[in-house]
Amino acid sequence: MRRFLSLMLLLTVLLSMMAGTGLAEATLSDDVVILYTNDVHTYIDGALSYDVIAGVKAELLKQYKHVLLVDAGDHIQGTAYGSMDKGETIIKLMNAAGYDLATLGNHEFDYGMDGCIAVREWAEFPYVSCNFYNEEFFERKDNVLDSYALFELGDVKLAILGITTPESFTKSTPAYFQDGEGNYIYGIAGGDDGAALYADVQTAIDFATAAGANKIIALGHLGDDKASQPWTSEETIAHVTGLDAFIDGHSHSTVEGKLVADKAGENVLLTQTGEYFGRIGMMVIDAKSGEIKTDFIELVELTETTKDAEGKDVTNVIGYELSSELYTGAKWVSDEAVAAIKNEWITAVDEKLGAVIGSTTLTFDNYTPDGTRLVRSQETNTGNLAADALYYLFDNMGLDVDVAIMNGGGVRNKAITGEISYKVCKQIHTFGNVACLQTITGQQLLDALEWGARFAGGEKENGGFLHVSGITYQIDSSYPESTVADDKGVWVSGPTAGYRVHDVMVYNKETAAYEPLDLAKSYNLAGYNYTLRDLGDGFAMFDGAINVLDYVMEDYMVLANYVQGFEGGVVEAKNSPLLAKYPGMLLDYGTVDGSGRIVIEAMTK
Repeated sequence: MRRFLSLMLLLTVLLSMMAGTGLAEATLSDDVVILYTNDVHTYIDGALSYDVIAGVKAELLKQYKHVLLVDAGDHIQGTAYGSMDKGETIIKLMNAAGYDLATLGNHEFDYGMDGCIAVREWAEFPYVSCNFYNEEFFERKDNVLDSYALFELGDVKLAILGITTPESFTKSTPAYFQDGEGNYIYGIAGGDDGAALYADVQTAIDFATAAGANKIIALGHLGDDKASQPWTSEETIAHVTGLDAFIDGHSHSTVEGKLVADKAGENVLLTQTGEYFGRIGMMVIDAKSGEIKTDFIELVELTETTKDAEGKDVTNVIGYELSSELYTGAKWVSDEAVAAIKNEWITAVDEKLGAVIGSTTLTFDNYTPDGTRLVRSQETNTGNLAADALYYLFDNMGLDVDVAIMNGGGVRNKAITGEISYKVCKQIHTFGNVACLQTITGQQLLDALEWGARFAGGEKENGGFLHVSGITYQIDSSYPESTVADDKGVWVSGPTAGYRVHDVMVYNKETAAYEPLDLAKSYNLAGYNYTLRDLGDGFAMFDGAINVLDYVMEDYMVLANYVQGFEGGVVEAKNSPLLAKYPGMLLDYGTVDGSGRIVIEAMTK
């Protein structure tokens, strides 16, 4: 019996030694797994977060030899959890979760070029982008980042190449790409017809192939939004050869796996996970056949129905599970170390911004039930509230303000009602832009409204759609869009075929009535540095404006300042300090569609 036990002990030791030498890996699959995220935008406080994705990666490493985790951009900006330390803790979370690679989205530039560089220095994983380059006197120099990363994973030699949207110039801030004299020192290849973008992607593919890659996947932040044409992922695929798959971001689209034909007619698998950690993407490359499959790892709420004191059914969430056809690990996982970093940061931010400063019984929103972002194509009550907050800021300071504008892309919240805290204001304004007051001409204002309205009434979204305070205007959506822009999407001149915007009326504080815009007259315009000073969304018509007061207050604090000005802190039109002072102003927050300051209709003048 003792001899038998000794043999069993020896066998156990030998098996342990075999596992230690890696022989146990023979049971692991040679297939390659790529987990991917996009457009997380710092929404880390949901059930599905970085701690879960770290756990999922650990689970998969029990089944596969090769597991990568990548991100397709826009991960450091979006909520107070990103902006409070300019993305540093988000990068700590990504490091701890085990990210292997990322590309730059347009919002990785939101804290300035120095901020973008800091993010790359904090990261323990590389960033790649094949079309982001240094520039000097309009001459292209070397790329800022490596175009691709090469992973040797058994028989699979995998190249993952990064692509950054050329819209970064206008959907971040063009000034960040310039020196102090306004000269561009950084470029992002795009081109009016997309040719420059396609050429850079093809060059990266060719170099990766020459380096021995037998699988090439794009990690792009391009999207499939029509407003991003000709720089979308599908257009890029159609103009290149050699890609096997494309992991996308930017448009916040949910694309599990769509086959798109490349220039040679070969199918490329396109995928994108949506937004805000709604799901995790999972791609599996078969090591033998080369076949690529994709699936989403979805969050499933486990509920329990009980009776309340009145005997009515009440459904409560009691837990979560992960659901996926490809993922077969534990149904729920969370890495304790990553969760600790996340929870500590959430607590710190919530304590700092959690003070309640007001309330509302109204619902401030910018979305339709199907997820369409109204604020980028029409008036919304949140857009009006944000514009009114700018108007109120300078008026309450005793400064003469005639008009305030708020770009729709700077208003980020979904439905808000009930208590309003600084954190809620941060949900509306996530960028940290700063209020400015400038003296402009009526013509400059008309050009700005026209630029913002150029896609109104159509299918394209436009982050530059302007919400206003102190004026009203109308848009003829049947009139052709003919504003002139440069190859970076920056405004050059007004429309060549006439203005879509018409009947612009400016509120006169003395008469308490709206009067027609005078193109030759000077007006004091309130806005944010993003739009007025830094060419954000391509607004370049304010060049030459007279600066009255700059860098006054950060955007979410401008909004909080306005909320605190409401009688009793209750946000509704009748309590507005603006309406109390200027009874003739058009001000009504009662419906999501706004108060009628902006009328969009097809009427061809």
